[in-house]
Formats: sequence, structure tokens, C-alpha cells
Amino acid sequence: MRKGFLLAVLLLVTTMAFAQKREISGFLVDSESKEPLAFATVKLLKMDSTFVEGALSNDSGKFVIQAPANEKYLLKVTSVGYLSTIKRIQMQDDHNLNMGRLQVEANATTLKEALVKAQALKVTVKEDTFIYNSAAYRTPEGSTIEELVKRLPGAKVDDDGKITINGKEVKKILVDGKEFMTGDTKTAMKNIPTSIISKVKAYDQKSDLARVTGIDDGDEQTVLDFGTKPGSNKGLISNVDVGVGTKDRYAARLFGGYFKSDLRVFGMGNANNVNDMGFGGRGGGFGRGRSGLNASKMLGANFNYEKKDTLKLSGSVRWNHSDGDAYSKTASENFVSTVGSFSNSINQSYSRSNSWNAQFRVEWTPDSMTNIMFRPTMSYSTSDGLSASRSASFNDDPYNYVVDPLDEASLKDMSADSLVVNSNQRSSMSYSKNKSFGGMLQFNRRLNSKGRNMTLRADANYSDSHSNSLSMNNVHLYQLKDIYGNDSTYQTNRYTLTPSKNWNYTLQATYSEPLWKGAFLQLRYRFNYSYSKSDRNTYDFSNLGEDFFDGLLAGYRLWDNYLNRLDKPYTDYLDTDLSRFSEYKNYTHSIELMLRMIQTKWQLNAGVLAQPQKSHYVQDYLGVSADTTRSVFNISPTFDFRYRFNKVSNLRFNYRASTSQPSISDMLDIYDDSDPLNISTGNPGLKPSFTQRMSLYYNSYFQKTKQSVMANVGFSTTNNSISRRITYNEQTGGRITRPENINGNWNINSALMFNTPLDSAGNWNVNTFTDFSFSNQVGYVSLRRDQSSQKNTTKDMNLNERLSASYRNDWLEVEFDGSLGYRHARNELQATANLDTWQFAYGLNFNIRAPWGTTIATDLHMNSRRGYSDASLNTNEFVWNAQISQSFLKGKPLTIMLQFYDILHNQSNFSRSLSASQRTDTEYNSINSYAMLHVNYRLNLFGGKEARQGMRGPGDGPGRDRPGRGGFRPGPPPGGGFGGPR
Repeated sequence: MRKGFLLAVLLLVTTMAFAQKREISGFLVDSESKEPLAFATVKLLKMDSTFVEGALSNDSGKFVIQAPANEKYLLKVTSVGYLSTIKRIQMQDDHNLNMGRLQVEANATTLKEALVKAQALKVTVKEDTFIYNSAAYRTPEGSTIEELVKRLPGAKVDDDGKITINGKEVKKILVDGKEFMTGDTKTAMKNIPTSIISKVKAYDQKSDLARVTGIDDGDEQTVLDFGTKPGSNKGLISNVDVGVGTKDRYAARLFGGYFKSDLRVFGMGNANNVNDMGFGGRGGGFGRGRSGLNASKMLGANFNYEKKDTLKLSGSVRWNHSDGDAYSKTASENFVSTVGSFSNSINQSYSRSNSWNAQFRVEWTPDSMTNIMFRPTMSYSTSDGLSASRSASFNDDPYNYVVDPLDEASLKDMSADSLVVNSNQRSSMSYSKNKSFGGMLQFNRRLNSKGRNMTLRADANYSDSHSNSLSMNNVHLYQLKDIYGNDSTYQTNRYTLTPSKNWNYTLQATYSEPLWKGAFLQLRYRFNYSYSKSDRNTYDFSNLGEDFFDGLLAGYRLWDNYLNRLDKPYTDYLDTDLSRFSEYKNYTHSIELMLRMIQTKWQLNAGVLAQPQKSHYVQDYLGVSADTTRSVFNISPTFDFRYRFNKVSNLRFNYRASTSQPSISDMLDIYDDSDPLNISTGNPGLKPSFTQRMSLYYNSYFQKTKQSVMANVGFSTTNNSISRRITYNEQTGGRITRPENINGNWNINSALMFNTPLDSAGNWNVNTFTDFSFSNQVGYVSLRRDQSSQKNTTKDMNLNERLSASYRNDWLEVEFDGSLGYRHARNELQATANLDTWQFAYGLNFNIRAPWGTTIATDLHMNSRRGYSDASLNTNEFVWNAQISQSFLKGKPLTIMLQFYDILHNQSNFSRSLSASQRTDTEYNSINSYAMLHVNYRLNLFGGKEARQGMRGPGDGPGRDRPGRGGFRPGPPPGGGFGGPR
């Protein structure tokens, strides 16, 4: 009885001890920018100012401090550059106290005393976030943020709009920390005007699951977060730009935004036929963004709504239309054994597409312990295509004998010398449509304040697509003779209908258990089911003769022009062997156990992932029916360590391993010779591949010298990677490919960025970015089917350096920049494929702005190539662009610009790629040289007069910057630079 009483008392005391937490929590934010205030000091004082307890706010501005008793206290917040903030609080009834968001004001006196005439710093670093000051990068009048990003140190925007910064691909665009057109970085890059942007942040954003639970699931995304200028929390903006040019070029863009304290709505639209790729002579580029002639149209809308600490809504809707006209000439060398195989082709394709896409996000926090998130998505798209091509294969480099290898007279001459292996004429017509729906629902519940929480999540996606294709091929085999001594020929005329369905769902549960202070054990279980089905019907008209469809008009979806020529319904020509049915089901269980440790200076995540997987595959093709099941078990470790030297210096090491299973279709032993020049076969003995990736990343910012540095190195290697063994037939020029496991694939890459002002005022600035990569690419090649495969290795090293130095004051900016790229490649079996090539560029950008609103900008750059075996590729291209603009009306909202692109007509459209199996040179059609007249009008209706002045675009005021917390706060950026569509 006494023991039971003592136990009850002990339980009561323990319960009371846990209940009496009296935690005081809240979030500190800058009163002006509303950004989190990290590393601020929070003190709990008695009413007589006696110190009781202290804490620091974390990265998101959150602080937690514990009161020892129920009484009155003073809560004092201090931080460098801010006024001290003191709040009177009353603790009672042993309850926790949530202070919500506490706004901390800047020390205006300190700012006034520190006021100097200085230029905005180009880049600063805070922990693992790079902060770029937009006022330090002059962009053209009316430009979008794409032009701004291209000028950021360490940033690249490639031909397809892919953005990389400091070696990482950017997956998402944010505006003031809020999602913008989720999943579509191109729309954001080409529509948000630079005139509303004050700074750009680059950092790795954690997934929805990691941000809510703290569980690192490895799904980080590199994002660019564009901060708008002060005062842009209420009001209306619009930016209209219309341009017409020579050679029938046109461009029009409309962007508008409505801002309230809790709501932001953006609308946008554009239409152009200039490939919508800006250029500003940044150096070192050949053939960028000039792949064909493309016209596009777009309409879109984006909104964000936030009810403080309770509800967040966001979403986007967009429509895209494109018309393409792409002409290309390609010359390739395939590395087959010790004998080269050369091919040339001319391709003309026309395309058009329409797509609708919508994405939404709902995040509800009904109480401080619960978070519910829902993300639905939907899309619908159609695509049409027309193409025609001529190609030929040779057993020696045809340019050693003729100027135009595909000319009929050239083919005839070379065939007499047995140099031509085959020729092919192909035309096709295609159409596809796709609709998809999906969603994610996530529920998180915090079980206590020490880090114990549980999350349930469900994802589901469904897609339904249908495609039609009509193709005609006429092949000439010069090395094979019939009994009469004539060259062999064959043709294929086929019509295919391919409906397919795909759907999948994922269910997962995660649990985090605190072990001790700063240490957590995290467990996650996930089940994924995926299903795909394809039922292709192929109708073969090849036996009707190669000229059967001659003279018919080709056009989008004009199937009937061809099918009506048949003497019976096309369904009677069904070829059951060439038709293909496949159905794939996959079941995957993932069990992950991870230890997470968080300390003031460092953070560690280490764990292991176990994945039992079962697959079921059914296929009926080429008269062979397959029904196979496969079960595998994968184990993959992960390790992530971060060390924070201080709040502006960070070191991170990451290791991840993953296993990839070969596709079941690759494992089916089916000999597919439906295309005699491209035969494929499966390999039942394929093994899973195992990939290991390691990376080391360091960044820092030196407050005293205003210098920033970034360095990274990465390494990856794959065991049992799946390569394609190529068997080359010298007589037909055809290839047989078979998947094979191979070892020896690995690569290493590294980069170094350094930015420094040369004077205290920041007028002079130097930036350097160096990157290095080396890859060891292996593959199997064989000359004859009865010959053993040989392992072919291509070693490819690339070294690139970009250096820029600039001077800038209130009215003038001059930037000198240069780049140097060296490529050293060695092919084990083909010495003729070895490369030692150089690409280098140098030049300057010049911007001058007169006080009456005139801006003159020009860039001149020499782009050079050296070391190519084809002398015609060793060229110099001197590219000159220029712009003059004049702003009008009060506040300069109206600007007229005249832009000249490639004035000297020197820009080329050439590109080269290299892999373990081939080298390819491609030349495209494009319009590079033209002039365009733009009219741009900005309307900014924000708050009061001061807010509107802060939102003015280039040329609205003096180019002075006042220092703020952690660096200089930008004023209105002077205009200049040159960019725009190509």
C-alpha cells in the first residue's frame, strides 16, 4: 500500500514537472522587410532588470526561452543595427506563452551616422545563403529577371532555360519567399521585370516533409528567391513591353501584380518569335539559344494568400503555345572498334503544341501542434509534328572527299569508291495528347515541444495519353548487291496508334523521437505502387511499294490524305508482330532509419535505407509473349554533415548511395529487327547498378573586406552501370545494341567562385569563377557479331575560367570580362577522336546614363575556337550589340529603346557534343542579326510617395546606396547593360 502511494506521488510530481514548462516562444522579424531576424539575443529579465534566462533566435527567427516561475518579466531583444525591443509579459497558471511575430526596428540613428556614398555590394553570404544585390547588376530597360540572373557570379542559363548557380540546378523560383509558378522556372524568368527586384537569394530549400518535421529526406531543391523592393506590400504594379523588329521579328510582354498585406496576385502574358533568349555578350558562347526558329505565346496567373500562423494558399495556372521551325545539319563519328563509322544528316521539322497546367497549395495550421498540407495538380497538352530527313553513313570521313556528303552526285561518286555504306530518306507525321491529375496530402502532428512528431502522407498521380504516328522510310544499302549486281533497297511505311495509361500512389508515415538534447532518431516507412500500360497497334503498308504515297500533301494530322489512298480499311493492315502490348506493375517498400544530431556549430544526419521491391511485367511483341516477375532487395546508406564556423561561413559534406534496377524490357531476350539499321536485343543477365555520390561544399563571407567565396568538389562512381554494347555491320551500316553491365564509369567536378571589391566604396569589383570536370566514360563496341566486344574508354577533361572586372559610379559602368575553356579528350580505340580544343572570349560591356533619361549601352566580344581538326571550325567571331533608350514623363515610366543584335553578322550556330560512343557536330537555322524597337511602360501604385520612388526602374534617381544591416541597402539601380531576345 505504501509503495503504491509513493509511486502515485512520484507520478504526480513528474507530471507536474513536465506540465510546468512555462515556455515563452515567438518569431523575430525585421519591421521593414518582414524577414526573419536570426541570431538575435533574447533575454528574460525580472522587473528590476535582473538577468534570468537567455537564448538566440534561429535561422527562421524563432526563439524559445523558459520562465522559472509564474510572475511578471521583461523580455528584451537586441541585435546589431537594431533598436532594443522590450516587452512586458505575465506568466500565469503554468501555461506556455506564444508571443507570435515580434517586429524589431532598425536603428535609424546608426544608419544616418554611417551614411556614405558607395555602390551596392554585388554579393554577400549568410550561412548557406548567397545574397545578390540587384542594384549592383545593371540590366536593360524593360528586361526580365533572366537578364539579371545571367549577370550573377556563378550563374548560368543554358539554351533550354536550365538555370544553374554555383554548380547546382535551380528547381524553383520564389518571390519574397513565396512560391511562383511552381514547377516552371522559365515562366518566372521570362516575365518578372527586374525593376521590382531588390535582391536575389540562392539557397537549398528543404522538401515539404523536411520543413514540417525536420526529417531530412534528401529532397532539397536549389531555389532562387527574388525579394521585391521596399514598400511593395500594398498596391498595384504593371509592366508592358512591345517590340517590333527587322526580319519580321516581334515581342510583346505584359506583367501585372496586385499586393495586399495578406494577398498577392500576378498576371502575365507574352508573345514573341525571337526564341525569347536574351544575350549580352557575356563571353564564351557558340550557338546558344539559336536552335531553330520558334514562336511562343503564354498566359499565366499566380496568387499567394496568407492568414497569419493559420492558413497559406497559393497556386498558378498557365497556358503555353509554341510553333517551331527547326533545320539542322549533323555530322557524327561513331566509335566502333578501331574502325570509324561516319554519318551525316539533314533534318527539317515543324512542330506546334498547346498545354494547360495548374498547381495549387493549401497549408492549414489549426493549432500550434498540427499542420495539414494539400497540393493538387492537373495538366492537359497536345503536340503536333512534321519532319523530313536525309542521312547517310560512310566508312571514312566524307569531308576528306567532298564538300556536301548528302548531295546526290557526291553520294554517287563516293559509292563508286565503296565509301558509302547506306542512305536513308525519312518523313513522318505525329500527334499526341496527354492529360494528368495528381495530388499530395500531408498531415503532421507535434507530440511534444522537444521534437517528437508524426507525419502521414499520401501522393497519387494519374495520366492518360494517346499518340498517332505515320512514318515512311526508304533505305539504300550500297555494300549489299543482289544477283544482278544492283544495290539493295528496302522501305517501311507504317502507321501506329499508341494509347497508354500510368498511375501510381505512395503512402508513407514518419516518426521522430528525441533521444537527448539535440539528438533525434527518425523512422520512415513508405509504400509505392506504380502501374503503366501501353497497347501499340502498328499498321504496315511497306509491301505496297516505296512510291505508293508519293505526291500527297503532308500537314498536321492529315492522316486521311494517306489512309484514303488504301484500297481497303487501314485496320486490315494490322501487323500483330510489330504491334506491342506491355503492362508493368511495381511494388516498393522503403524503410529508412536515421540519426539526426543538431548542435550550435554542427549538424549530422546519418542513416540507412532498405528497399524490398517486386516487379511484374507482361509483354507481347514480335510473336513473343513474356510474363515475368522479379524481386530485389536494396540497401543504401546516407551521410550528411554540416559545420557552421559562424553565421556567414559554412562547410558541408554529403554522401549518398543508391541502387538502380535495370528495366524489365531490357532484360527480355527479344531480338527486335523492326528497323534493320537499328536492331536491339535484351539481356536476361543484367545486374542492378550501384551509384555512390560524394560532395564537399564550402562558402564564406568576410565582413571586413566584403569578399565572398564559394568552393565545391563532387565525385560519383557507378558499379555495374548499364551500357549499350554496339555491334556494327560494315556492309549495311546498321547497328545492333544490347544492354550490358560495365564498370569504370566515374566523374569528378569542382568549382571556385571569388568576388571582391577593390575599394571601400565598392566602385571597383572583381569576380572569378573556375570550374573543372573529368569523366571516365566506358562502353562496349564490336565490329562484327561474331567478334568479342571491346571495352572502349573516353576520358574527357574540361577546364573553364571566367573573370570579370568592373568599374561603376552613378552614371557609368564599364565591365571587362573574359572566359577560357580547354577540353582534353582521349578515346582508347579511336585516336582520331582525340580532342585538344580551346574556346576563349574577351570583351567589354559599356553603360552610360545621362541625367535627362538617355541610356546608351553596348557590348563587344570576340569569341574564338582553336584546336579542331576541321579547319572551318577554328574561327573568330566578333559580336557587337548596342542599345539606346530614352525615358519620358514624370518619374520616367515610359521608355523607348532601339536595340541592335549582332551588328556585324558574325554569330554562328554550331555546337559539339562528345560521349563514349560518338562525337556529334550540329549546325542549326536561326536569325541572329536584327534590330528591334521597344516601347516599355511601368505603372507602380504603392503606398505613399516614398514607396513609389523605391519601386521606380532604372534611371529614376541617383545611383547611391545607403548601408544597412549586413551590407549596403540598394537605392534605385541605374539603367544599362544590353540584352534581349536573339
